[in-house]
Amino acid sequence: MDYKLPQLPIREQNSNKGTFGKILNVSGSDYMTGAAYLSSAAALRVGAGYVELASCERVLDVVSKLAPEIVLAPLSKISEIDASVLLVGCGLSIYNKGIFETALSKNLPTVIDADGLNILAKNDIKLPANVILTPHPKEASRLLNCTLDEVLENMEIAAKKICEKYNCITVLKSHKTIVTDGNKIYYNTTGNSALAKAGSGDVLAGMIAGFTAQKMAGFDASVLAVYLHGLAGELAAKDLSEYGVLASDLLKYIPSAIKSLH
Repeated sequence: MDYKLPQLPIREQNSNKGTFGKILNVSGSDYMTGAAYLSSAAALRVGAGYVELASCERVLDVVSKLAPEIVLAPLSKISEIDASVLLVGCGLSIYNKGIFETALSKNLPTVIDADGLNILAKNDIKLPANVILTPHPKEASRLLNCTLDEVLENMEIAAKKICEKYNCITVLKSHKTIVTDGNKIYYNTTGNSALAKAGSGDVLAGMIAGFTAQKMAGFDASVLAVYLHGLAGELAAKDLSEYGVLASDLLKYIPSAIKSLH
C-alpha cells in the first residue's frame, strides 16, 4: 500500500443524528431480503446517524423485525426522501432499472453495489458527480465488457479502467481489494477467507456509505471501510473460524475493529 490509512471521522459531542448524515438505501427485492438489512445495519455500525431503507413490502417486513433502528419507506417515496448519501443496488434485482434511475436522479454522493452495477453495465445511465462503484471481478468484467480472465490478469489496470469509464472511485473486491480514483491507489492487507460468503459485500457497501455520510471524502471512506471490513473478518474468524463466519456476524465485530484504531 502506498496510501496512509485515513483517520476515523470525528464524533462531536454536541451532535444529533443529523450531524452524522442520512443515508437513503435503495436495496433488496422479494427474494433478496438480507442484502437490504446487512447494508443498512453496517452503515449504522460505522456511525451514520440515520438510514432510511426504500424497498418492496416483503423486504420492509423482514427488516422491521431484524432492526428497529432502520427507518422504512416504500419504493414509491424515493423521490420524496431527503438524504445526504445514496446507497443503491444491494439485492436490488436486475429488473429494477427504473427504480435504480429514480434513485440516481436525486444526484447525491452515491455508492453502487451488486445489481446496481449489473444494471449499469447493461445500460447507458448518467451517474452523479461523486460515485463509488464496488464490483467484484465478475461485475468488473461486465462493466468493462471484457472477460473475467482479462480482469484477473491485472486487477489494478481493470480498476483504473473502471474509474476512467465511469468517472468514479473504484473498489475492486478480491482477497487483496484495490481502491483507486484512477490516480491514488490503495491495496488492502486485512481480511481472510471468512469474507468469501454471500452478504459480505453488502456489509462493505453499507460501511462505505456510512463513512461517506460522515463527510469523509469518497476515497478515504472507501479505504477505511475496506480496511475495517477485513479486520472485522479477522476478528470474527478468531472466535468462529474462517469456516463459520456469516456476513451477519461481521456486524457484531465492526465495533471491535473500530476500537483497534484508537
